[in-house]
Amino acid sequence: MSSYLIHWNISDASLGTEELGHLEMVGTIVHQLTRNLTEEQQQESSFAPYFVDHTAGVYPQAASGAPWSAATMQVMGDPISDLCENLAAEQKARSTYDNILRLSDDPDVNDVIRFLRAREVVHFQRFGEAIEKLREHLDRRNVYLYNPSIEA
Repeated sequence: MSSYLIHWNISDASLGTEELGHLEMVGTIVHQLTRNLTEEQQQESSFAPYFVDHTAGVYPQAASGAPWSAATMQVMGDPISDLCENLAAEQKARSTYDNILRLSDDPDVNDVIRFLRAREVVHFQRFGEAIEKLREHLDRRNVYLYNPSIEA
């Protein structure tokens, strides 16, 4: 962890825990929506290929079917690069939640998705604030000329 994060009053652990909580909430929604499907519903729906591989177990994957992988997380060890990556990830999650809301007509699902979307917006704002604090910490140096986490 970059020493800069210590000075920002940002807890990576609590943010990471909250993001895992998001995954748990979405997984719970998927489980609740699929646990009582009849055999006919499973065979007639686009859920059938998923069911063959995972029954009704929650298996993290993209809507396209690509499984979640740690390879989707980009970490450079450079605070500016990593914070920009975090900003992008929050916006992608917000966009995904927006798309779910466009497709869903289930009020219970939509309430949870709106909550998760609001958290992504807050996270985006906090990462933006962290970039500003990093810039201040670097005494207005051109932070793009070097990696501040390894070069003085």
